[in-house]
Amino acid sequence: MNRLSREKSPYLRQHAGNPVDWYPWGDEAFERARLEDKPVFLSIGYSTCHWCHVMERESFADEEVARLLNGTFVCVKVDREERPDLDDYFMSVGQALTGAGGWPLTVVITPDQRPFFAGTYFPKERRWGRPGLMELIPRIGEAWRTRRDEILRSADGIIEAVRGARSRAAGQASGRPERAPQVFDRAFHDLEADFDAKCGGFGSAPKFPAPHHLEFLLRYRRRTGNATALAMAEGTLQAMRRGGIWDHLGFGFHRYSTDAVWLVPHFEKMLYDQALLAEVYAEAFLATGKPEYKGTAAETLQYVLRDLTSPEGGFYSAEDADSEGEEGRFYVWTDEEVRQALDDQEARLAIDVFNVRPEGNFAEPGGRPDGRNILHLDRTGGSGNPLKAIRHELFLARKKRIRPFKDMKILADWNGLAIGALARAARAIGEARFLKTADGAARFVLERMRGPGGRLFHAFMEGEASVPAFLDDYAFFIRGLIELYQAGFDPGYLESALELAGTALADFADREDGGFFAVPAGSELPVRMKSFYDGALPSGNSVMLMNLLRLARLTGRRDMEEAAGRVAADFADQAGLDPRAHTGFLSGLDYAFGPATEIVVVGRADDDGTKALLASVNRAYLPNAVVLFKPAGKGASRIEKLAPFTKDMREVDGASAAYVCTGGRCLKPVTTAEGLDRILRTGGA
Repeated sequence: MNRLSREKSPYLRQHAGNPVDWYPWGDEAFERARLEDKPVFLSIGYSTCHWCHVMERESFADEEVARLLNGTFVCVKVDREERPDLDDYFMSVGQALTGAGGWPLTVVITPDQRPFFAGTYFPKERRWGRPGLMELIPRIGEAWRTRRDEILRSADGIIEAVRGARSRAAGQASGRPERAPQVFDRAFHDLEADFDAKCGGFGSAPKFPAPHHLEFLLRYRRRTGNATALAMAEGTLQAMRRGGIWDHLGFGFHRYSTDAVWLVPHFEKMLYDQALLAEVYAEAFLATGKPEYKGTAAETLQYVLRDLTSPEGGFYSAEDADSEGEEGRFYVWTDEEVRQALDDQEARLAIDVFNVRPEGNFAEPGGRPDGRNILHLDRTGGSGNPLKAIRHELFLARKKRIRPFKDMKILADWNGLAIGALARAARAIGEARFLKTADGAARFVLERMRGPGGRLFHAFMEGEASVPAFLDDYAFFIRGLIELYQAGFDPGYLESALELAGTALADFADREDGGFFAVPAGSELPVRMKSFYDGALPSGNSVMLMNLLRLARLTGRRDMEEAAGRVAADFADQAGLDPRAHTGFLSGLDYAFGPATEIVVVGRADDDGTKALLASVNRAYLPNAVVLFKPAGKGASRIEKLAPFTKDMREVDGASAAYVCTGGRCLKPVTTAEGLDRILRTGGA
């Protein structure tokens, strides 16, 4: 076993038995590189990355490749989920050198950490035009010995290119967010031009869920009344739910679809996908009233509660795509396997509804079907009682198979997303267990993943928190706390959100060019990265914009409003250059431009009138609203301290009351759910 056997990261441990003499990232590796005058072979991946496993099996577990690597380099392994700062920087290096990125990420750097070569997956031997490690390693080693000056000049140039790219992005800020409504229109038209009207989603294969695109479209429809925006969002949500990207037996979404029709997924399941998609399905339910979206949100979170929740209360990161050495093996079925699991009548129904074929219903690229089937639907449905029983029987049969590997890292940022989704769904769907689980996860992070001064840690593994937190940890966890406050009204969560927002402003804000850096000051890397691009996840800057706006409206804090205004002013036009790549950020601008709504409900928590008013708020689609609860009598002072503008808000003639302000004007308080429904429906929101 090599040094990685002492690490806690599941991904690093997966390589602990390699003959490669791996080091974790740290001073020991770079000191050895300096002493032996060797470059560093840096490999970055994550535990549920299919091609990372392929490269490990083909090369890192191979004695011949290992001898070359060990003789030429000091070899360092990094888990991108444990160290997103390293991944972000070296991915920028890879993109600068090759024009593309992805994992596994392979970078060769000098002993003082200057990069000079990058790529992604490399086979052992040359294949399909892709060079193999057996030829690359000697070539890089020869260049290091004979062309050192050239390599060092190149490395300096690469660093300057990455630094320059960040500076150019900062220079695009113009401070004119007043153009945002036109940018909203451009983003919609860009998405419309790329929309697949037949299959849903955007572009062709591979297709990613992109929940922030869908959230933006729901908001855009509400702002403009554009029916096409809603049709695009619904078409995508329905197609994903019918397709093979959805696990029809155990629930939850796979990572993405390798084809254009949502049939053949990349089978890994990520916590963040479940969180973001459950939330957008819950939003779609509120926007349309269609129960199919409510059901998908609930089932997605049911998967999280069942399979990704740790005994301590936090959420695990992911489940792998592979089992028994084969991607998707746990999830696919042959015709015979279905017949063995069910009686004849049930099997006929399952085979028909889930499109199971004796020859198989999909094929690998360039191949032919081999008898395997991915369960999927041709139309919306699959929820009737007979089919529910069939799904349960197939689920029980599948449980007997060898499960994919589960990555048990608990990450503060992804847990924040899950907490927010559970809290939002608890309000929209009325599931008390979702709120209870979100509460447990939030308490876990606050109690087990904070260090001196109350600052967060990024990761928790085997009883220990490690790695000082990054911007995304603060942004996503604050987002979760805000949602959790509005679902259960524990003022402690609002207090924690404000405290952590203050820390984020102090540690990450870029006071020269605006926005937030991804890492705090003192980072070991030569460039402090900063991103507004909304990719698989919304950027930390996009989420912080929304957090600051919502905290400002919840508390009346002028400093939070001003901080949000600086972020919006600095980067609105940058988002306008490529609005489709910034739909998460545009959702924040949509909130900023309003009309935004602040709702304060005053009353006794156990009063039926209070419950009716809160239910009115919870069943409305109000993406640009915040809600406070002020207890009547005892407990009011704590909310008045957090939100001084609520001081004079009281019950009306002894009845619970809702105070609504929208678009800069406040309305007379109402005491009935019917009155509040009318305000929220017609002009109050």
